[in-house]
Amino acid sequence: MTISDVGMLFQFVGGLGMFLYGMNTMAEGLQQSAGGKMKRWLEILTNNRLMGVLAGALITAVIQSSSATTVMVVGFVNAGLMNLNQAIGVIMGANIGTTVTSWLVSMSEWGSVMKPEFFAPLLIGIGALMLMFCKKSGKKLTGEILLGFGILFVGLSFMSGAIEPYRDAPIFASAFTFLGKNPILGILAGMLVTAVIQSSSASVGILQTLAKNGVVTWNSAVYITLGQNIGTCVTALLASAGGHKTAKRAAVMHLMFNVIGAVIFGIIGFTVFSLLPDFGPRTINSVQISVFHTVFNITNTLILFPFAGKLVKLSEKLLPEKPEEKADPIQDVKQRLAEYRSDTPAFALEAATHEVLAMGAVCLDNVQTAIHALQTSDEEAIKVVLKKEEEIDQLETILTEYMVKLNNLSLNDSQSMQLRNLLYTINDLERIGDHAENLAELAQTRIRNGLEFSPMALKELKVMGDSVMEALEHAFLARAQFRMCNVETVEELEEKVDAYEEQFRAEHINRLSTGDCKAHAGVIFLDSISNLERICDHAENIAGYVAAELKKKK
Repeated sequence: MTISDVGMLFQFVGGLGMFLYGMNTMAEGLQQSAGGKMKRWLEILTNNRLMGVLAGALITAVIQSSSATTVMVVGFVNAGLMNLNQAIGVIMGANIGTTVTSWLVSMSEWGSVMKPEFFAPLLIGIGALMLMFCKKSGKKLTGEILLGFGILFVGLSFMSGAIEPYRDAPIFASAFTFLGKNPILGILAGMLVTAVIQSSSASVGILQTLAKNGVVTWNSAVYITLGQNIGTCVTALLASAGGHKTAKRAAVMHLMFNVIGAVIFGIIGFTVFSLLPDFGPRTINSVQISVFHTVFNITNTLILFPFAGKLVKLSEKLLPEKPEEKADPIQDVKQRLAEYRSDTPAFALEAATHEVLAMGAVCLDNVQTAIHALQTSDEEAIKVVLKKEEEIDQLETILTEYMVKLNNLSLNDSQSMQLRNLLYTINDLERIGDHAENLAELAQTRIRNGLEFSPMALKELKVMGDSVMEALEHAFLARAQFRMCNVETVEELEEKVDAYEEQFRAEHINRLSTGDCKAHAGVIFLDSISNLERICDHAENIAGYVAAELKKKK
């Protein structure tokens, strides 16, 4: 090997590094830029599988990563945000969306003005200047996207330039002829490369770079591309490893979809190349690889779309539920949070929101149980409240630790504000849990001392308790659905509860003075309505955080 050969090898490795780095930088910028819009795109899914396909394709085309989309789907299924019937549509769409990258890579063959060396340096210059001198996060993100886009194309140019002198070398002809004649080995080669770099977009891009220099044959390109589509499933399979059965089923559906497609097209390809022996050994260019990649994924979706329900059932048969498996709520939360990768902060933040709302549901149930225990002297209900309070404290610790990790990610201003408010919300929820525990302990004292409330006191507790519960429900709806009308309802209810507390306190003091209520029972009643009023204050805080985020978006 001569010095020139070593130099070309270094150029190829450097070009590959720039290509992978540029693709990663561009994808990160696009993901941050898209931010919360992804959630709204997913909200159109409901039970319409076709819309799921379109949403999956759109999200993947925007964030330039089918791996990120499928990992997000696995995480959402694991968290209960999406069912398997919705997930299969998004997975199919992700395979279509990933073809956009291959078309970007093949741009240099569209015409001289589209060649990387023509505009990539300009993009890098503009992107670098925007990153250095722009203060607004939105413009910085745009600069990051442009910089990544430019580096990607410079890397492609380096790789192509390093290969060009060896385009007639026998090793390339022998390797691709061998893979073209052995479909299984061709598919395995594509799988392994993609599994190692965990990106089908990047592995297809490398293949296209080789094709630009006329060293890739049609038959080898077809088989390698089929393998690349299977290899991209590795990322989702890894992400589902520690999750629930439903998350693993989503990853398995992704694998089945691509394996079935590879088998169908592999058989078709082998038949065509056998019937037309002169066609397979012909060289293929990068645009033709883009065409095949797109045709494969769209056709595969059209073939398997009517059988999507069957794929869901097959995944359930391959991974059946075990009746003896019992859920541990705290461990479930830990597992779910472990699923969300840091390279998709928007999805990780959405997961955090879901878990905070789940914690809110536990608090809501505990407040309801505590009010019931206070009104009825139910000792079993008191035990439930005290046990649930321990769970709430554990959830606070787990979620706070997760939020701190998220705070170290590259979040935009809106996401940073949402994260900060979620941390505040967790604190409010923990305080709500404490007040529910206080109510349970007051009920315990009432039972221990055989104290009775007057009929009027019980009626007032019910009226105030119902209003507090309604305020909590609307506060959680405000966070879940991001609507100002829920915030306004909470504010109205909080004012009503404040008025109730003042009114009921005065009326109870009158009952104490007339002897209608006993003094000891009266202290418990007054402490109870005070705790209820404070719970409503925390509900107003939770709704207020949402109001601040809504105002910032205007």
